[in-house]
Amino acid sequence: MISRPYRSVLYIPGGREGALNKARKIPADAIIFDLEDAVAVTEKVSARATLVQQLLVGGYGRRTKIVRINSLETTWGFSDIGAVAGTPPDVVLLPKVDTAKKVLELRFEMSKYESLKKTKIWAMLETPRGILNAVEIADCPELDGMVMGTNDLAKDLNVRLDSTRGPMLTALGLSILAAKAAGIIILDGVFNAFKDDAGLMLEAVQGRNLGFDGKTLIHPAQVDIVNNVFSPSPTEIELAHRQIEAFKEASLNGEGVAVVDGKIVENLHIETARATIEKSEVILDMERTR
Repeated sequence: MISRPYRSVLYIPGGREGALNKARKIPADAIIFDLEDAVAVTEKVSARATLVQQLLVGGYGRRTKIVRINSLETTWGFSDIGAVAGTPPDVVLLPKVDTAKKVLELRFEMSKYESLKKTKIWAMLETPRGILNAVEIADCPELDGMVMGTNDLAKDLNVRLDSTRGPMLTALGLSILAAKAAGIIILDGVFNAFKDDAGLMLEAVQGRNLGFDGKTLIHPAQVDIVNNVFSPSPTEIELAHRQIEAFKEASLNGEGVAVVDGKIVENLHIETARATIEKSEVILDMERTR
C-alpha cells in the first residue's frame, strides 16, 4: 500500500536556519534534516538546537520529516535522540549501518521516549559491510527504509564512477533486492553535480529503472527533475487504465488474459497497473495539499 511518495528526498543542513526556512516551500516529498555530515564538529550542539527550534515552528506540511542523527558511536548521537524527542520527526535516519544490531540499539534508545515510540527508523547503507549485510538489515523488524550513501560507499570501495555507475551496480542491486524482499522503502544516493541537469536526469532514470522508490538530493534545483522521473507519466497512467479495462472485459468473457497494444496482459500486469494509478492519485493529492 502506498501511503506517501518518496520521489525526491532533500538533504538540508540542520544548523542552517535560512535553508530550514526555505525548505518549507520546496516541493520535495521528504526532507532529511541532517545533523551528521552537513554539520561541522564544532557546530554539532548549536545545529541541534537550531533544528529543534525550527521543527517546533513547523510549517513543513505533508513532507516526510526525517532527521539524520549522528552515529551512536559518536559523542553526539544519544543527545540527538533526546533533542528530537521533543519534536518527534516521522523518521530517524541512522548513518553507517552495517549490522541489524545497530538498528536494534537505536530502537532501544528511542523507546526511552514516549514521543518516539511511533517514529520509524531508516538506515544508511554506505559501507561495504553494510552492503554485504543488506538482507539482515532490511529484515530487521524495526526498520522501515534504507538510503544509499553512495559517496561514502564509493570512497570505501575505491571505485571510479562514470555516468553508468557500473562499478556501483552490484552494491545497488544487492541493496534493492534486500529492500524489495523485506517490503521496505529504498532510496538512491545523491547526484553531486547539482548544475548538471542532463547528468541528474540520466542517473535518476537509471535509479527508477533499477527499482528505487526515489532519490536523495543535495540541492533544491534537483527536485523537479527527480519528481518527474519518479512519477507515473501520462502515457503510463493511460496504459494502466486501458489494461485494467481490457482485462476486466476478458474476465467477463471467461478469459484469463487480455491483449493491449499487441502485448499479453495477465493478472500480474493488473496489479502493476493499479499501483501506477494509485501512486499517481496519491502524488496529485499531496501536491494539492502540500
